[in-house]
Amino acid sequence: WPGYIAIGVSKATLEALVRYLAVELAPKDICVNAVGASFVPTEVGLAYAVGGGEEGEDDSWKTTPAGRMVSPEDIAGVVAFLCSSEAFMIRGQVVIIDGGFSLTPLSLKGKGGEN
Repeated sequence: WPGYIAIGVSKATLEALVRYLAVELAPKDICVNAVGASFVPTEVGLAYAVGGGEEGEDDSWKTTPAGRMVSPEDIAGVVAFLCSSEAFMIRGQVVIIDGGFSLTPLSLKGKGGEN
C-alpha cells in the first residue's frame, strides 16, 4: 500500500505498546486494550473510504458483512464495554471494529488488489 508505511508502523507500535502495558500494569489492576476502528463516516473517515468522497458515492461498503460503515456510536459502545467490569478478562487486545470489511476482498479495492 503506497503511502501507508508511516501509519502502518505507527499502528504496529501502538499494538505492541498495548500488549506490554497490559502486562506491566496488571499488578495495579489496570486493564489495557485498544480499539482499531475503520471506515467511520466522519470527515476523515470518508476521505479514506473506498471510493472516497461522500458516503453515498460508493456503495461497496454495503456488501460488507455488517452492510454499513462503522458509526461513532459503534465505537463508543465497544469502548464503554472495555471500560466495564464485564471486560475484566480482556487484556492486551486490539478490538477491530470494521463491520467485517477486513474479511472481504473489497478491503483491497484501490490498494493494489484489483483483479
